[in-house]
Amino acid sequence: MFIQTESTPNPATLKFLPGQTVLETGTADFPNAEAAENSPLAQRVFAAAGVTGVFFGNDFVTVTKSEDVEWDHIKPAILGAIMEHFQSGQPVLNAGGAQSSGHAEHSGEDAEVVNQIKDLLDSRVRPAVAQDGGDITFHGFDRGVVYLHMQGACAGCPSSTLTLKMGIENLLRHYIPEVTEVRPVAV
Repeated sequence: MFIQTESTPNPATLKFLPGQTVLETGTADFPNAEAAENSPLAQRVFAAAGVTGVFFGNDFVTVTKSEDVEWDHIKPAILGAIMEHFQSGQPVLNAGGAQSSGHAEHSGEDAEVVNQIKDLLDSRVRPAVAQDGGDITFHGFDRGVVYLHMQGACAGCPSSTLTLKMGIENLLRHYIPEVTEVRPVAV
């Protein structure tokens, strides 16, 4: 098994590509080791000293490290954990694992606007963000303000504010006049 790695815009995060499907659908975010209780793969990755976050996409595992650890020191342990997991035959997520399709539910008078927002996020934003090892999902819409949740490499990325304001906000405002602003939200 050969696992490729790619850098992301977030210097504290690397994207690991095992060359096979990680999740069939959706994503899974583990912002800390405690959140990984239903994922044998995430538990193995968190066992490497200095890992502070793990995120799964369709064909990648994104790992975030603490500031006081260098990639050269923990990357071999992470590669070993991922390889060991896929060779073990264990599932990535146990039954009841924290897999998410992404967007929060929204109903009410803004339902049509929210559906347009979700469609734009799914068609234009999420594929590009997945290339960088992360995900951005709809969290809410209130009086023109869109609230988005950033995961994986996007969470804590130095360029995430610029991406939200200059990229996503401009895109949504261009296509959906009801949108006036985009804000990040921590879940």
